[in-house]
Amino acid sequence: MSLRDPEEATATGAPAVAEIPAATRMGAVHLTVADLDRSIAYYEWALGLRAGERQDGRVALSAGGEDLLVLYEQPGARSARGYCGLYHFALLLPERVDLARWLAHAARERVPLVGLSDHYVSEAIYLSDPDDHGIEVYWDRPREVWEGAVAERLTTVALDTRSLLGELEDGAGAVFDGLPAGTVMGHVHLRVADIPSTIAFYRDVLGFALMASLGTSAAFLSAGGYHHHLGANTWESAGAPPAPADAATLRRATVVLPDAAARDRVAEQARAAGFEVVAVDDGGVLVRDPSGNPVVLAA
Repeated sequence: MSLRDPEEATATGAPAVAEIPAATRMGAVHLTVADLDRSIAYYEWALGLRAGERQDGRVALSAGGEDLLVLYEQPGARSARGYCGLYHFALLLPERVDLARWLAHAARERVPLVGLSDHYVSEAIYLSDPDDHGIEVYWDRPREVWEGAVAERLTTVALDTRSLLGELEDGAGAVFDGLPAGTVMGHVHLRVADIPSTIAFYRDVLGFALMASLGTSAAFLSAGGYHHHLGANTWESAGAPPAPADAATLRRATVVLPDAAARDRVAEQARAAGFEVVAVDDGGVLVRDPSGNPVVLAA
């Protein structure tokens, strides 16, 4: 059984209480790409994202709201598969019909997909960009369906595409003009070297709650009782180092705290635990998890 993209097993483990503020969420994901023109064309075609102004080999993409992705060109960058880094970033759509509309578009345009899964807490579709960065597009089932029972409910079965497309009055012919402006970065799933040190960092240092785990191979953590803002697994990266400098890799994931005081408090927790904390130019602070994955704490 391949574990390339969906969380392909039933999760276990009791939720913990998060110390990080409940309003904490994920922000923009920054990635290195080998060819910026190719990447812009892909994200506009496959997902209907909109590229902002290109400056010095860098561009931000959004669905009309806040930035979701920031891409940096590094000509010749190679795939980071097999190293620690990004497993996938996950774009959360407001409504089920939005996911149906995008799936109909992907079918019409023959956008290559790598997985279609029902996780009970959500319905999700997976794909990969030209640099092998994993992507998830999903919507959440109503929170009352799964809240307080993520460990028992989080699973993976085949997505019922017939039911999903049944949301559309015009079926496969539904008009798609891009992902809706309410699209946000729902979660980020990382490749890590091992799970115990990852849990120790994100739970015990930053303060996320451990919502569920797949033995010692994967963990899912969140703020505010969400099913997960952060996922981590060792399916392709057990014992692996961070990606080398010439790889198309994760430059940073962003954790958005509700205010500067909360950001500074979490940063101080990381510093007190022995992690290097470095200010970045947009007012956030960068800290690397035990696998070397870069995370920016922002307000």
